[in-house]
Amino acid sequence: MATLKPFRGLRPPAALVRSIASPPYDVVTTQEARAYAAGNEKCFFHVSRPEIGLPEGADEHSEAVYQLGLKNLRRFEAEGWLRRDPTPRFYVYRQRMGGHVQSGLVAAASVDEYDRGLIKKHELTRPDKEDDRARHIEVLGGNDEPVFLTYRARGEIDSAIAEVAKGAAEYEFTAEDAIEHTFWIVPGSLGERIESLFRETPMLYIADGHHRSAAASRVRRRYRDLGRPVGDEERFLAVVFPHDQMQILPYNRVVTDLGGRTPEAVLETARSTFEIEQTTIANPPHRHEFGMFLAGNWYRLKAKRGSFNDSPVGALDVTILQNNLLGPALGVGDQRTDKRVQFVGGIRGAGELERLVSSRSFQLAIAMYPTSLEELMAIADAGQTMPPKTTWFEPKLRSGLVLHPF
Repeated sequence: MATLKPFRGLRPPAALVRSIASPPYDVVTTQEARAYAAGNEKCFFHVSRPEIGLPEGADEHSEAVYQLGLKNLRRFEAEGWLRRDPTPRFYVYRQRMGGHVQSGLVAAASVDEYDRGLIKKHELTRPDKEDDRARHIEVLGGNDEPVFLTYRARGEIDSAIAEVAKGAAEYEFTAEDAIEHTFWIVPGSLGERIESLFRETPMLYIADGHHRSAAASRVRRRYRDLGRPVGDEERFLAVVFPHDQMQILPYNRVVTDLGGRTPEAVLETARSTFEIEQTTIANPPHRHEFGMFLAGNWYRLKAKRGSFNDSPVGALDVTILQNNLLGPALGVGDQRTDKRVQFVGGIRGAGELERLVSSRSFQLAIAMYPTSLEELMAIADAGQTMPPKTTWFEPKLRSGLVLHPF
């Protein structure tokens, strides 16, 4: 059972939403956030990445940063740039990226259900990132960025969401990356119907936002330890999309060096577990296939039968890549910690991989085939976790459209 609730959102007036909305906090560096917000005092990065208001080089995890985020949030409210809805509401959020469209419900999800495993995880979290998000949420007194959830699609929910989208939109704008964002307030009676339909949905899955959801759980636990009255910290901000509307792009890899080996030696080692052919096409067309850019050439690598196991994690392409190429041919032990490996979101395309290697900053690049939602849910259902940097969801949720205050 998925318990989703309406909430009193804190959000911009329609006339200001384009100025306020920003990319999510975790897809930009401090320098990128500073440049994006330059000359725009209403940019939401002043709340979500408040270190941009401090001198360069300031510790972005210092208490001064968290307090500045709160100060900026209070200013946004005092200036009327963010206003609290008078009654609890659901919202519908639709994104259009080229020909891809996805429509999800904006709601308050249950921390209890996250703690009990009814909101399923597929990634490990890092304590330092949890520390950061928990302190950020606690100081702000609410969730300023949503967790990206999914569920196995149901026609009845699709129909109810589509009915909401027939009404007049509250927000409608196109961001600088050409992605269209549309936002509706759900009428009360229709919201009750949607809430009831989700109660018949067995479980939800975290697509993106593991640290935000883990931090929400930690903040709720701290509130209880302090003996505070039970309030909206029992829930966290989420946008919930059906699995068949979501788009996963590949999460590609680049490697700084070949571990002392020649390109010929890397290819020779790889031939024991892959069928290899030179090609002019970078992106692999099928699962269990890889594009490798090495010494100025693209190669197609196809994993040989018997070179990997068929468990949910063992059959993932990122696992095959690690066990059959990065480990044996390059000496990479753990992609999570080995600084020789860096990750490139598929939105940047294969041309970025060529550029990085041709710049001599890296010696090898791997173009991946995208992981599927079915693979993600199978791993979560099995109680297992994916290797690092397995999925790259696009389009990203825009921040600043609505906050969930406690």
